[in-house]
Amino acid sequence: MQVTQTSREEISPFLQLLILGGYAVVGVVIAMIIGFLICLGIYGLDLLHNTGWMTGDDLKNVGALKILLTAQQIGLFLAPAIFLGITEGKRPQHFYGMKMPRANLLLLVFLLMLCSTPILGLVNELNQKMALPDSLKWLMDWMRRMEDEGAKTTEAILKMNSTGGFLINLLVIAIIPAICEEFIFRGALQRTFLRLIKNPHIAIWTSAIIFSTIHFQFFGFFPRLFLGAAFGYIYFWTGSIWYTIFAHFLNNGYAVAVAWYLQKHNLPITSDDGTSVAWYGYLISAILTIALFWILKEKSTEKNTQQPTNF
Repeated sequence: MQVTQTSREEISPFLQLLILGGYAVVGVVIAMIIGFLICLGIYGLDLLHNTGWMTGDDLKNVGALKILLTAQQIGLFLAPAIFLGITEGKRPQHFYGMKMPRANLLLLVFLLMLCSTPILGLVNELNQKMALPDSLKWLMDWMRRMEDEGAKTTEAILKMNSTGGFLINLLVIAIIPAICEEFIFRGALQRTFLRLIKNPHIAIWTSAIIFSTIHFQFFGFFPRLFLGAAFGYIYFWTGSIWYTIFAHFLNNGYAVAVAWYLQKHNLPITSDDGTSVAWYGYLISAILTIALFWILKEKSTEKNTQQPTNF
């Protein structure tokens, strides 16, 4: 995404993708080493003998897992995006578009995330019922196993027994991923794909597909795909990554808040919250979501002098 005018011509998008991949490999290795050393300093050598904390089986040392996840986010996502900008000789605020957000647009993004929740819930419900042909049973079993392992780890991370634990989870699950993932997927990848493909729709959806795939949660692939695309259009229209970070934070923060609420009322995290939506509720959600997207697009371009060519 060409957010601002550059003082010199950028390197080719193919080379940008290669550099980004190289930074990601080096970044995640260095970050995980540092993160693991920090874990050893806090939790001791017991981490080497009892590795149940890595999969969420050992709740006593689940804090070490949160540290490693944070290190992974920074090394794999944030650092490569930042260093790509440095490679191009640009500061992140100019390279990715970090102008101060406007209050009216933040409100629109909030309403958009709120109103889209029911329809995304329906997509998630349908995705959970996904089934492959019998000939691909081996693939189905592998996907289900990956999903179950991921769910167990997520449930362990979401265990909270204090306000402090809630705030830590907001940081680890909502704030840090919102910043790191938006910089790499919307800032770096989407921007580079747009230079390569020239078609904003293809660039946005390609980035969204990668965003959803890399989470390796196949029974939540489609709601995450649509979320990624929504973030992509918000970024393209507004020209500022802060709006997508805010939207991403709202989505993840909502999950943390729901888990906190369920545990405060002695309900299992995996419990259904008991709410149900009639068919017309999903229809209203879809209509409001589309309408809010249209309003956001129109409002974003009113005084946005740095906005790229609209479509």
